[in-house]
Amino acid sequence: MADVTISKSVDARGSFCPGPLMELIKTVKAAEVGQVIEVLSSDQGSAKDIPEWVKKVGHDIVYNEKAQDGDYWRIAVKKVK
Repeated sequence: MADVTISKSVDARGSFCPGPLMELIKTVKAAEVGQVIEVLSSDQGSAKDIPEWVKKVGHDIVYNEKAQDGDYWRIAVKKVK
């Protein structure tokens, strides 16, 4: 995770599926190629759903980890096209 510059952050904590993914999709569409978008989500399904969507559309997962306090996930996506 070192040397990762987050271009935009989406705080979707408290939102449930498909909310965090829909917020990410909207943010990725508005982002420029090369930008990294971080999603903060308290919905456990996001840790699985977001990487599946990212793979399907051809972007890259930078990281997918549970926050240190364990209450939410931090998922970073790099827009590659």
